[in-house]
Amino acid sequence: MRRLGTVLHISNRGSIIVKTEKTPPVGDKSVVMDKKAQIVGKIMDVFGPVQNPYVAIRPNRDYDTSQLIGQMLYMQKSQ
Repeated sequence: MRRLGTVLHISNRGSIIVKTEKTPPVGDKSVVMDKKAQIVGKIMDVFGPVQNPYVAIRPNRDYDTSQLIGQMLYMQKSQ
């Protein structure tokens, strides 16, 4: 796993907003996990400044996002 960034907040539409240091891949190759290696969701959008972008993650339906604010999220390493 590699670090993605820290969760800033949950948007009105339910997306998880994360501040990151590097631009990650988007879509099926962007599986995001929590510190317990449980799959949180997938990155759906990258926005903001190129040097320090933000990402929007669409959470899995069965994942409870209420405890994520301030937590570090991770990405699976590519095969």
